[in-house]
Amino acid sequence: MKKFACVFGASGEIGQAICIEMAKSGWSLYLHFHQNMEAVLHLQEKLSTTYQDQDFLIIHADLSSTQGAQNAIESIFDVEAIIFANGQSLYKLLEDTSPTEMDNLWKTHVQNPMHIIGNLASKLRNHQVSYIVLIGSIWGQTGASGEVVYSAVKGAQHAFVKAYAKEAGSSGVRANIIAPGIIDTQMNAGLNAEERSQILDEIPLQRLGKAKEVANIVGFLTSGKADYVTGQVIGINGGWYI
Repeated sequence: MKKFACVFGASGEIGQAICIEMAKSGWSLYLHFHQNMEAVLHLQEKLSTTYQDQDFLIIHADLSSTQGAQNAIESIFDVEAIIFANGQSLYKLLEDTSPTEMDNLWKTHVQNPMHIIGNLASKLRNHQVSYIVLIGSIWGQTGASGEVVYSAVKGAQHAFVKAYAKEAGSSGVRANIIAPGIIDTQMNAGLNAEERSQILDEIPLQRLGKAKEVANIVGFLTSGKADYVTGQVIGINGGWYI
């Protein structure tokens, strides 16, 4: 039988790397996107060509809205793993952040992922072992000036995983969260040379992380080789802020 995973945020660089890694391990995938249709269509074509015995289905949903989350839920028929790699950053002082921006971040990173997991829990329980992996952030652990609201929702994700792992463990669900440091993606391409140099000076391994390195950990957590691991916040940060 085919095993299905849903990757939310499959059009992003980390999401795409996760999809490639999981497809390589035999997973059929629901590929979720919100805005970047071109990227997810290209990914679907690439995966379908390479892994012809697996299915790659596209889901379009805005996870900053309750209706978007409901649309995603109704599109998923069987699922053994749920990966949340979606999200948005927000670089603003708290005093300049509007209630609407706070609400969007909360719904995207916390409320709707919880809503989706709660509604898909019965499908996860259909399998003896199932997996939930969220992509959190180092800022959810240590906090970041100028990214207070983002840090807060990432911290909430971390707390959710620790609690849900206890609640769902008896049903065979493994829930973990990966907390990347700074990953070399387009989101961080706006760093100027001085900012980049300052950050590299603070990272013991003296380089940025790679999307594939995040994907490798997702692949391990969903491989069956880490089935005694649950409720964990797993840092991938080159030694930064430890």
